[in-house]
Parts: sequence; structure tokens; C-alpha cells
Amino acid sequence: METGQKRRRMSRAMLFLILFGVVSLFSDMTHEGASSIRGAYLALMGASAGVIGFVSGLGELIGYSMRYVFGKLTDRTRKYWPMTILGYVLDVLAVPALALVGERGWVWACLLLVIQRMGKAIKKPAKDTIMSFAASQEGAGRSFGLQELLDQIGAFLGPVLLYLVMLLRTRGDTFRTYSLCFAVLAVPGAITLVLLLFTRHKFPNPERFEPEPRQYIPFRMKRSFVLYIAGISCFAFGFIDYSLIIMHVSRVYTGLAAGLAETAALVTEGTLPLLYAGAMLVDAVAALVFGYLYDRIGVKALMISTLLSSVFAVFVFSMDSVPMLLIGVALWGVGMGAQESVLKAVVTSIVPKDSRATGYGVFECSFGVFWFLGSWLMGILYDVSIPAMAAVSVAAQLAAIPLYFLSSRCAQRGQ
Repeated sequence: METGQKRRRMSRAMLFLILFGVVSLFSDMTHEGASSIRGAYLALMGASAGVIGFVSGLGELIGYSMRYVFGKLTDRTRKYWPMTILGYVLDVLAVPALALVGERGWVWACLLLVIQRMGKAIKKPAKDTIMSFAASQEGAGRSFGLQELLDQIGAFLGPVLLYLVMLLRTRGDTFRTYSLCFAVLAVPGAITLVLLLFTRHKFPNPERFEPEPRQYIPFRMKRSFVLYIAGISCFAFGFIDYSLIIMHVSRVYTGLAAGLAETAALVTEGTLPLLYAGAMLVDAVAALVFGYLYDRIGVKALMISTLLSSVFAVFVFSMDSVPMLLIGVALWGVGMGAQESVLKAVVTSIVPKDSRATGYGVFECSFGVFWFLGSWLMGILYDVSIPAMAAVSVAAQLAAIPLYFLSSRCAQRGQ
């Protein structure tokens, strides 16, 4: 009887993971579809590389640093669903609002992007925490890998949807075409909210998936967690935001830079969303593969993925070749896949249930601060020296690997 109940509970946990994954699928269709043209859109409105790097980093800074605040609030109130729903509403509504800015309205566009990141800041600690409750039954690496797989299916479909919009729209200038793309993204945004409310109705108390601890264990910064935070901070500092990548591609590979006209037929403004879609497919596969690997070999999976992705900037920015660009974007996708699956799974194994939202808040706050600093620096270096930018990116990511190793050793010793 007890075995049968356990099986049903595990089955409900997986159903919850899949339902929430479908919510994330449509959510990612919305904001990752926007990400596929965001950098080019800002550049079209007159924003410089430095401004794009700064705004991208500022959005990540706000989106990540505020997660500590909302993580603490979530742990204190246990209002997992209200925080998640509020965050999703801001996240998916800010994207179609980009269609309303004017041709020189890059300041307003930047403000909307910051609002969108604030929505993610509100929802992420609560969302990741309730996901971790179900993941405790199904395996953290596999569960977050499955979640990221569904996320990235949406992240693939979003850019493809925009590609079709661009393909079908034969009239009008580029700016109006981009505005139409953002307006179309209101459809998956609305579906996201409907499915989210359905999931909330179906699973009103997801915290019941994970048994309550026998005693309250307050959150404290163990040595293993500090080393892990240092590692993910190095990774975040060196991991270049896609807005800068797409701006570079739109300048160099679409004929905006002299002497590369022969590449324009392969990478055009109309195919830019497909480039991002390809990166999201790689992201999805990498998340699932490295998620399963994490359940088997632990933090070594994260070390391998970081080593693979660390050189993406060399291929993207230092080689004016379409095949090398595609390799670089694929390696960038590997890094994103590990970031969204294994990085979260490690937190689940280090931080106890009662303070896990706070743990996720600390994790994401640190990640965002260093993403901001790195994005800002990379944007400045892009205008000064592209090889220097690539070198800093590679070095920072490689520096994370020994920190992951030391964190794992400390965790094994209970430190």
C-alpha cells in the first residue's frame, strides 16, 4: 500500500514538472523570441554597443540581484504561487509592449526590458523552489534538465515564429517589421498565463512533494556554497550576453561591414531569429544531457560543460566565417543549457528545503551582479579590442572550473 502511494506521488511529481515545463515553454517563446532580435532592434533605434552591453547587463543585474530579496520574502511568507504568478505577469506583458515604442524610443525599450527582468526576479526564486520540491522525488539533474528541455523548445519556437512573421511580411521597413514581431509575441504570452493558472489550480501545494525536515535548518554560507558562488560568478562574468552577439552578427554578417558581402546570403536580418533558434536547440539538448550526467557523476558534468562552452567567443567574434560562427553559437548554447539545469541542481543538493528560496536568491543575485559587470565590460571592450574581449571571456569561464571542483570536495566533507 505504501509503495503504491509512493508511486502515485512520484507520478504526480512528474506531471507537475511537465505541466510547469509547458508553462515555461510558452513563456520562453515570448521572451526568448524577443531576445533573438532585441540587440538588432536596439541598434536600429540608435543604441550603441556600449549602451546595449550596459542595458543588457543592467537588466540582468536587476533581474538577478533582486532575486535575493524576493527569495528571502518567499521563504518567510511561503507564498510560492502568488510570487510566481506576479512575476510571470510582468515578464510576459513587457515583451509585446515593445511594439509600442517609437523609432527613436530605445530608452523606452530599455525600460521595458528592465521591467521584464524584474518580473523574472520576482518569479524565479519561488518557481525554482517549488520545482525543487518535485525534483527531490525525480532526481535534481534530470528534473531541471527536463524543465530546461521544455524551456528551450519554446525558446526555439519563439525565434522560428518571428522568422515566419518576417518571411510573410513583404512590405514595410525593418523597424515596423520588428514591431509586428513583438506584437505577435502577445499570443504565447497569454497562453503562458492561462496554463500557469491551470497548473496552480491542479497543484495548489507543491511543497508537499518533498517531506518536511525533522528540524529547521537555518540558511548559512557553508564553505562549499561560497566556493560554488565564486565559481558561478566567474562563469557569469565571462559569459557574453546574446544581445552583443546578435549585434555583432547584424553588423558583420549582413553586409553592414565592408568586404563581407558574400556572407550576406547566408546570414541576413531575416535569418537572425533562426540563428538564435539553433542556439536554443543546442541549449535544450545540452540541458538534458548534462542534467542526466549530473545525477550520475555530480559536479564533473558542470566542469565538462564549462570547458566546452568557454571558447565560444573566439569562434563568434574572432573568425569572420559563417561555419565558425555557427560553431561558436552552438558552444554558447551548451553554456546556456548547463546554466539553466546543472547550476540549479547543485543548489538543490547544497541548500536545505526551509531556506532554499534564499539559497536560490543568493545564487542568482551573485550570478546577476557578475553578469552585469561582465556584460558592461564586454560591451566596452568590443568597441576597443575584440580579441581582448574574447580573451577575457575565455579566461573568466575557465577560472570557474577549479572553484567547482573545490566546492564539490568541501561538500563531500560536509563543509
